[in-house]
Amino acid sequence: MTGRNVNIYFQEETYNKIKDLITQRKISRFINEAAEEKLTQEQKKVKSNFTKQLIADYQDAARDEELNKELTDWDQASSDGLKKDE
Repeated sequence: MTGRNVNIYFQEETYNKIKDLITQRKISRFINEAAEEKLTQEQKKVKSNFTKQLIADYQDAARDEELNKELTDWDQASSDGLKKDE
């Protein structure tokens, strides 16, 4: 696995907790896995919020009587004079 070397600053208390639980040679892997877990959670939140907003916007559009009337008018006008297959 390729990676990038970065400097990260921790609060002293946080660093000591990590150092007490994780051996020196495994700290990078531990921090990377923790960051990946947090990123996955944040991505799920963003996706969920986007989905909720999209649903709310569709519901608003569905309740917009003026928009629905205009769409119906356009639908009728665009098919005006066309033969329907029977």
